[in-house]
Amino acid sequence: MSDDIADIGWEPAREANRANWNDRVPLHVDAYGLDAFDDPEHLSDVVRTDLVALGAFLPDGVAGLDVCHLQCHIGTDTISLARAGARVTGVDFSRPALDAAAALADRLGLEATWVESDALEARAAVSGDFDLVYTGIGAICWLADLDRWAAQVAALLRGGGLFYIRDGHPMLDAIDETRDELVLRYRYFGDGRPRRWDEPGTYIGDGTVEHTTCYEWPHPVSEVVGALIGAGLRILRLEEGQTLPWRFAPRMVETDGGYQWPGIERDLVPCTFTIVARKD
Repeated sequence: MSDDIADIGWEPAREANRANWNDRVPLHVDAYGLDAFDDPEHLSDVVRTDLVALGAFLPDGVAGLDVCHLQCHIGTDTISLARAGARVTGVDFSRPALDAAAALADRLGLEATWVESDALEARAAVSGDFDLVYTGIGAICWLADLDRWAAQVAALLRGGGLFYIRDGHPMLDAIDETRDELVLRYRYFGDGRPRRWDEPGTYIGDGTVEHTTCYEWPHPVSEVVGALIGAGLRILRLEEGQTLPWRFAPRMVETDGGYQWPGIERDLVPCTFTIVARKD
């Protein structure tokens, strides 16, 4: 792993990330436990959590709503939203990921539309307007320009539609996950340049990727909120959470719904943030 600051443009960085995520697809198809979806009641843990959070704004859930899921990867959360009654469109820049998502949906007999597009170009690639634009966990660190991202979100929503995101907290990304105590190592605030990482594996399962280099951009919470407000969305809720769906650091402890810092440390550092916003 490296925390090098990279002087690289968006397009070559995106293509490196695409190659890396393409390599992750077969590893994640094996590791995500897709056989669990053979149970017609099964939803991903991520979506179960998110539907509860959305309940205050969508008391009838997502049933009957048009939902666009940006950066959907292999579609487990998208398919879970479909199982909850939504008409879903999944968007991702990885063709192999979308092929895996489509294969799973077909096997389960669920209808979904899959669109190959970068999230920063989604409006031009996706047809129709949506009641809900959904972005799941571990997504926006892969995007360089949040103003452009928020503009895509706003353009995809119909009037009165909601945007929902729950993502890893940027404070978490500033921590050295290899240490035995909480130590800040990486940037919390960005300057437009990404961090360069070299890792042979991925966040779940075994196996290695051929294309080990990827790039992530730090985005403080203020930048995320400011981008959404700048795109004309009204922030309805901002929350921070103590539980993460994956083990960020080896000494995190497994708990109901995911992983937390041990002991008193869980009250020191947020693990996630959640934003609900509306297009008036």
